[in-house]
Amino acid sequence: QVQLVESGGGLVQTGDSLRLSCVVSGRTSTTKLMAWFRQPPGTEREFVGALVTAGSGTFYGNSVKGRFTISRNTSANTLFLQMMSLKPEDTAVYYCATSTKIVLPPTRGTFDSWGQGTQVTVSS
Repeated sequence: QVQLVESGGGLVQTGDSLRLSCVVSGRTSTTKLMAWFRQPPGTEREFVGALVTAGSGTFYGNSVKGRFTISRNTSANTLFLQMMSLKPEDTAVYYCATSTKIVLPPTRGTFDSWGQGTQVTVSS
């Protein structure tokens, strides 16, 4: 089993940057795909971006492409989401997730394990 704990959310202003972290523990040897999703108020959870653990290739959703970057610190078992040029529409609870499968683009059902989420609020 894999445990994930997100941190780094908060209240920022339009145009600001923010970096989220996700510490992963447990049975991580079978993880092939790591990802960030977000869930704005009253809407479905949507894909933000993913990282393939073998080779660290990344894949992003259209709404964040060019503004958000996923990276990881393998030795610290931590996944990051660097967010730049934030907009009010980026306001959401952000979740990290892991999967034992590689599906690109992934859906919510691709992932086996989820964190509890961290709130990001962007004021206008």
